[in-house]
Amino acid sequence: MTLHFPAPGPLLPVPPAPSPLAAAMALAESRETFFPRDLRAHLDGGYFEAPPDNTVIGPVAPRGGPNGLVLQHGKVVGGWGDTRQTDMTFSVAKSYLSLLAGIAVGDGLITDLDEPVAASVSHPAFAGSQNSPVTWRMLLQQTSEWEGSLFGKSERIDRGRNLSSEGKGKGANRPLSAPGDHWEYNDVRVNALSLALLHRFGRPLPQVFAERIMAPIGGSADWVWDGYETSWVEIAGEKLHSVPGGGHWGGGVRMHAEDQARIGLLMLADGVWDGQRVLPEGWVAASTTPCELNGDYGLLWWLNAGGRLAGAPLTGFYAAGAGGNTIWVEPTQSLVVVARWLHPESAGEVLQAIHAAI
Repeated sequence: MTLHFPAPGPLLPVPPAPSPLAAAMALAESRETFFPRDLRAHLDGGYFEAPPDNTVIGPVAPRGGPNGLVLQHGKVVGGWGDTRQTDMTFSVAKSYLSLLAGIAVGDGLITDLDEPVAASVSHPAFAGSQNSPVTWRMLLQQTSEWEGSLFGKSERIDRGRNLSSEGKGKGANRPLSAPGDHWEYNDVRVNALSLALLHRFGRPLPQVFAERIMAPIGGSADWVWDGYETSWVEIAGEKLHSVPGGGHWGGGVRMHAEDQARIGLLMLADGVWDGQRVLPEGWVAASTTPCELNGDYGLLWWLNAGGRLAGAPLTGFYAAGAGGNTIWVEPTQSLVVVARWLHPESAGEVLQAIHAAI
């Protein structure tokens, strides 16, 4: 395998892997996800939900093979597969929205996470008795209980969602709780956050992401963040594309492992890159503080304090996307692991093996 990290930057060419690490990476490469290479067929086949709720409304690309990287102290120490393979990331994009929310806080576009979104965003999505009390923190923690439809998709599709058994038992007519009183993993509500951030920035979020996140950390230009066919909105007389925080109706982020590794390193370094503060001070800590209603969740970042990834260190946190896409960050060992298309049931085992090897 050849790595092609752009220079300059803190990432160095991969040295020969010591045998325990080589074995751990071979294990990762052998545990390929059950998601087929033809992702469009997978979505059309109703993995996430049955027709007609599964209708794809954004671009979908076939995936490549499993690949990944291991970095310690900012240096590449191992890798497998094609780490320049640009693929869909699914819900890893939710954690990217969290980074953008941090930028908005640093810029003063969000002055208080506990302020209702409606105080600074004038849009019907944040009006009414159920939605007007929804705060930025609730959207970031997935406790908003936001009600309604966006871009042709109702939040009812993801009510009752169980991540361990996608496509089963979802969409029940569960009575809503008050905003902030119930945790639920809901893609439409995350898309409401994205729409709100678009209103605050007043320009497409991929532009902000490119300029404020990817450029400072030396990222490539190989990634894309697509919206839906239905997600064009008008702000201040300009037609802008709102982007989703996932890909289970198509769209979302396509990116390769090397760029994802840089994002992991940014989080590991408390939002600082090469001496430059990229994320506001305290944002990484806020993002990795457990939500009161779900101790395994922060601000659109997963935590492992409860052992959700069995065998992996409890001190780690991570971005996760369907199909086995993970950016794992473990501060005590200064470790970042990116895994693409790793079988979800093997993630903890693989991370345990990598940590033991390191």
